Amino acid sequence: MSVVQHLELDPRFESGIEMQDFRDAMASLAATACLVTAGEGAARLGRTVTAAMSLTGAPPAILVSIDATSELAALIRKRAGFSFAMLAEGQRDIADAFAGKRPPEQRFEQGIWDSWSSGHPRLKQAVATMDCAVIGEIDLGSHILFAGGLSGIALDRALRPLVWHDRRYNAVLPL
Repeated sequence: MSVVQHLELDPRFESGIEMQDFRDAMASLAATACLVTAGEGAARLGRTVTAAMSLTGAPPAILVSIDATSELAALIRKRAGFSFAMLAEGQRDIADAFAGKRPPEQRFEQGIWDSWSSGHPRLKQAVATMDCAVIGEIDLGSHILFAGGLSGIALDRALRPLVWHDRRYNAVLPL
């Protein structure tokens, strides 16, 4: 059962930082390009995200940030779960499609898909994919942080992640 929490940010705080300066600084934060998807019957939704992290090892759980006004957030809440995929170097087209370069109804035409037993979409040929049950959430106003407890995982150790850094895709190279 999901526990809904609300984190109130102090409305009196004024940073004085220009939004473009903040965006430019955050562009230097390298992150694996990931997908968060959810499905119910034939209806499937998804979005490319970089705001994701490991949350706990016991139980295994991740944390993802989703726009609170999105249909995806509503579907995740309705289904109490989602699927998570860490994209591989050869999956740039998938990342772009789910980042909004393709209409929502065409996004799942990119990549090879099947489904988890939960019914959520499962991307094939990704570095890692996870089927998640929502075990908690924090409402931040503009976004919702969903804590997903892992109910399924597939990992391909031979693949390298697709990395988003400085507003473009990059590869992980050995030192």
